[in-house]
Amino acid sequence: MKKEYFFMKEALKEARKSQKEGGVPIGAVLVEDDKIVGRGHNRLLQDDSVILHGEMDCMESAGRLMGVDYEKCTLYTTLSPCPMCSGAVLLYKILRVVIGENTTLMGAEDLLEANGVEVINLGLDECREVLEEYIKDNPEIWAQELERVGGSTDLED
Repeated sequence: MKKEYFFMKEALKEARKSQKEGGVPIGAVLVEDDKIVGRGHNRLLQDDSVILHGEMDCMESAGRLMGVDYEKCTLYTTLSPCPMCSGAVLLYKILRVVIGENTTLMGAEDLLEANGVEVINLGLDECREVLEEYIKDNPEIWAQELERVGGSTDLED
């Protein structure tokens, strides 16, 4: 379990990079054979994008891997992946996803598990606190992002 925390710390570095750029602090790394082959962070605001969630940016930065390589990968993400990002995991047959936390926002974990993906939730306070701080400081932006995807959150002021 020690390596899961090491790679999640790398995903958190990406989340903080997004925050420093004025974006939503969500980050991810893609790991094959204990080596980071891709890293990324949420770029929705920075790039005025509709698809550059942390996981998608991470997968894009890894480049076009071979199918057999994706099957050996683990995706580490600071937040539970949404249906779009989960769909990309399924499309490329990534068999393992490690999540920093899912209390701030629950993604499509059931979809992943129903399709044979191992999902591990570390439940890390640090991942939750980074995003909660952003939401507290940027409630209008967060509400707009949730409205776009039909999501909701139980966070209160």
